[in-house]
Formats: sequence, structure tokens, C-alpha cells
Amino acid sequence: MASSVSLHAEALVSQIHRRISMQPFKQVVVALAGIVVATPAANSQVLQRGQPTLPANLIATRAALDKYQDPIAAVRDGYFSTLGCIDYPKGGGGMGQMAYKPGGMGVHFLSPALIGPKLDSLKPQVLIYEPVGDRLRLVAAEWFVPTAVSKQAPMIFGTRLEGPMEGHAPVLPVELHHWDLHVWLWKDNPNGLMDPTNPTVKCPNSSYTFHEAATRMVEP
Repeated sequence: MASSVSLHAEALVSQIHRRISMQPFKQVVVALAGIVVATPAANSQVLQRGQPTLPANLIATRAALDKYQDPIAAVRDGYFSTLGCIDYPKGGGGMGQMAYKPGGMGVHFLSPALIGPKLDSLKPQVLIYEPVGDRLRLVAAEWFVPTAVSKQAPMIFGTRLEGPMEGHAPVLPVELHHWDLHVWLWKDNPNGLMDPTNPTVKCPNSSYTFHEAATRMVEP
């Protein structure tokens, strides 16, 4: 069974690498080259104004991930940008849909190397950024487990991951069924600390913004 799960995980990582092609990756590197990335001190001043109040265990997680306020640091550590900024202006909760409240998610940076059956509080599979002017601001982390790796909802921070659901088209393949949990470590979320959408996250009017319908639920 363990070897079977391992093979599933390896196949999923390979699939994600193929679907997140090098062309979008090259595009985001070029885009990031034109971004004025704030210095840690400048970012700290911006973030302190909007940071949520967290329990002690999440404060430790945020501190460990603060280095990724610089998106180039995330790219260097193996997080691939999915390029598009995703929001759900109408929310969801219809027949067969995830019960999303209206709001944004932002730009997802995914690390295929971290995908597996076990979750680590210091190693989220996804980092989420909000475009703010000519910068990308780190706002949340996401723990992400494909259903091919776990048929039962995994848990972290005493909370079950939501789902199962389809992949978030168009930035992830629809067939990538998964569980996930968003945690808004760097930006207050009126919908809730672990709610998937945040009404204060704004995607710019650009060709890389996708206004989506709520993700469809699937059988585990």
C-alpha cells in the first residue's frame, strides 16, 4: 500500500510539472523581473497594518514562512507560479459546488515536491499572493492533498481540509481532485481565518485575472 501511494504521488507530481508548463513559468519570471519587490523592512510595515491575530502555533508558522514575502525566494525554493489571479465574485454553494463566499484567492505558487500524504505546518504546498500595484504581496498559505494520495480528509491545525473538489481551472487541471485548506496568515479575512475566499483580495483587470464559478465537489 505504501509503495502504491508513493507511485500515485510521483505520478501526480509529474502531471503537475507537465501541466504547469515552462512557458507560463518563463512568463512569470519575466513578469517578476519587472516587479519592484519590497525590502523585508518595507514589507513588514505594510503587513503589520493588516495582519490577523493568530494563535501561537500559527504565529510560528507565519514566522517560518515570512521569507516568502519575496516571491523570488519562493521560486528559488521550488514554488511554481500558476500566473493567474483567481477570484470568485459570485461565491458558490449551488448544487455540487463548494460553498465559497464571494471573494478572491489571488495568485497561487505551487510546490509539486511538497505534495504527499503527510502535512507539515511549516511546509505548505501552496503560497498565495495578492497583486498590489507592481508588487506581489504574500497573504496566505494553502495545504493541498490530492485525493489520489488520501481518500480521507487530512487534518492540520486541528482542522479538516475542505473537499474533495476538482482542480481550480484554469490554473490547475480539473482532473486534479484534492482537499485543501487556506490559512490567511498575512492578511485579515472577514470571511474567517481559514475560509477559502477573502473579499479584501482584489485581482487586477488584466489578461491574467480569472473570474471563476465556485469549484465543483467530487466523490472522494
